Amino acid sequence: MAPETTAIHPLTPDRWDDLVDLFGPERGANSGCWCLWPRLQGGDWKAMSREARRDGFHGIVDRGPAPGLLAYDGDRAVGWCAVRPRPEYLRFQTAKASRPTDGFDGDDVWAITCFFIRSGHRKQGLTSVLAEAAVDLARASGARAVEACALDPDRPAIWGEGFVGFTPVFTRLGFVEVARRSPRRPLMRLVLHEA
Repeated sequence: MAPETTAIHPLTPDRWDDLVDLFGPERGANSGCWCLWPRLQGGDWKAMSREARRDGFHGIVDRGPAPGLLAYDGDRAVGWCAVRPRPEYLRFQTAKASRPTDGFDGDDVWAITCFFIRSGHRKQGLTSVLAEAAVDLARASGARAVEACALDPDRPAIWGEGFVGFTPVFTRLGFVEVARRSPRRPLMRLVLHEA
């Protein structure tokens, strides 16, 4: 599948089953996260069963607006990117590596917090396609900036580390490092317009 032929759609309630198929009904993406990892504090996330996480995220999708984007190869979802205003991501707001800087903490600052690419479709540029579409969505929604706390690939990533994306993906889109509180996780920002 060529990234230029990939269709991107917001995760709306009518596309929930496509996300379940992508994540795996039992697996729930990485370690049963159901994309609640960046939204909750660690203790709250750990206290939930996989089923409770799935149901919790389903509720977010049902209430709207869409919490992210799905990439499709034909009718099959092959990639996911979470993107919403920064304050919706409690862990992202409070974690040492990703906490806000310079007054960039309001609803007009969006965050790209995770990616999930279907096995067999990885290493084909889908993360870049999804990241660019996420920036476009944030811009169309009036965001002042978009941030990510990506992994700096100074050594090969171990399983599960890459869900936050890799710094070269964001650098190519014009993101710049604004803080580095963790050796491998710089906070990166793309300013879309001045406040």
